[in-house]
Amino acid sequence: MKQRADISYMLFLAVTAAVGGLLFGYDTAVISGTVELVTARFGLDSLQQGWYVGCALAGSVAGVLCAGVLSDRLGRRRTMLVSAVLFTVSAVGCALCADFTQLVVYRIVGGLGIGVVSIVSPLYISEVSAARRRGMLVSFYQLAVTMGFLAAYTVNYLLLRMGQTAGFETAWVQRIFVDEVWRGMLGAETLPALLFFVIIFFIPESPRWLALRGRTDRALRVLGRINGDRAEAAAELAAIETAVGGGQTPQWRLLLSKGIRTAVLVGTAIAILGQFMGVNAVLYYGPSIFERAGWSGSDSLFAQILVGAVNMLTTVLALAIIDRVGRKKLVYWGVSGMALSLLLIGTCFLTGERLGLPDGVLLAAFLCYVFCCAISVCAVVWVLLSEMYPIRVRGVAMSIAGFSLWTGTYLVGQLTPWMLANLTPAGTFFLFAAMCVPYMLLIWKAVPEMSGRTLEEIERYWTR
Repeated sequence: MKQRADISYMLFLAVTAAVGGLLFGYDTAVISGTVELVTARFGLDSLQQGWYVGCALAGSVAGVLCAGVLSDRLGRRRTMLVSAVLFTVSAVGCALCADFTQLVVYRIVGGLGIGVVSIVSPLYISEVSAARRRGMLVSFYQLAVTMGFLAAYTVNYLLLRMGQTAGFETAWVQRIFVDEVWRGMLGAETLPALLFFVIIFFIPESPRWLALRGRTDRALRVLGRINGDRAEAAAELAAIETAVGGGQTPQWRLLLSKGIRTAVLVGTAIAILGQFMGVNAVLYYGPSIFERAGWSGSDSLFAQILVGAVNMLTTVLALAIIDRVGRKKLVYWGVSGMALSLLLIGTCFLTGERLGLPDGVLLAAFLCYVFCCAISVCAVVWVLLSEMYPIRVRGVAMSIAGFSLWTGTYLVGQLTPWMLANLTPAGTFFLFAAMCVPYMLLIWKAVPEMSGRTLEEIERYWTR
């Protein structure tokens, strides 16, 4: 019974924090169905179109820089509340904006929310999870991200179909859901953002943050609830206090110490290289890429729904096996499949029309790529980043890695239209395939297997 209470309570905490991932996924992916509509509405050129896609990513970069400091000073829980407010303001503002400048401003606000929640939600889940289930529970965050992707693709598709047939008597409703349906797509995020804000009040603060701040009594109570056994909780608290070393605030100078510096550099490299293997190009520009292959607008959005469904279902599989198979093996097999799929996609664009390949071949290659990516890089990256840093620098170190990740994401989002136009779709996907090689080499040479280790044991690995 104690073990059941332990599992159910950890699941409750993980799922609650993972709602931030759903908002992350929705806000990130909803853009894919609005690019062409917003471009037509405001007469954007290719650079302005790239800025529309990339402005939220610029906000995300700023958000991750603030997230570490906020989470270390305010606590993980309060920082999640901040992100919920940012998402709500962004969604309402995008639905009601008066011009393109206002739209960009509100997208940047949403990007701030993405940056903050991308650090603090997996960090919180990692700190409230038992070692034997940490990979699975942190993967709930990635599962929620994929659910956000799928929700965004589905809402985009349904609202676009509704806008072609429906009519409303109220002028502002007609404008948001029919005349300028992209407003409804962006504004639909309001409901899950408000839900996230409310449910955060039902979870406790991270016990490791409480211990870091010297609030050991509260930390012990939370650990007792998580472990279901007070003696086990006391032993875990003692290990945390040993790791803290008596310090109640993060020690920035530790970032430059030999072992921690290595961990930070490795995490930064993992974060940025992962963005140059094409996943965000598919998520942001999927419909545009399918339209370049000759598909209609509605067919392109429907294909993107299939991409989102495969992404989510594969993440469920990754969640079930990540602690059994291990982080590194998932990356080896998954990234190898990504490289082969990207080569096939590039070949389809290079020779598809000349050889008369059916559209299903291109779609199958995309879905295979998404499967391989979801079961490896997407499932593993946030788990690795949330567990590889010592407690006294965890928030700041994750912000550094997150800054690297979102910088890479911004560059890919900004440059993809240019690459598709100048390198051609085939050249773009061949480039993404080539970037899989250094990523696998980095994981092989520099990253230890962390499955089954406590956070304190991982810390000792880097500082041994």
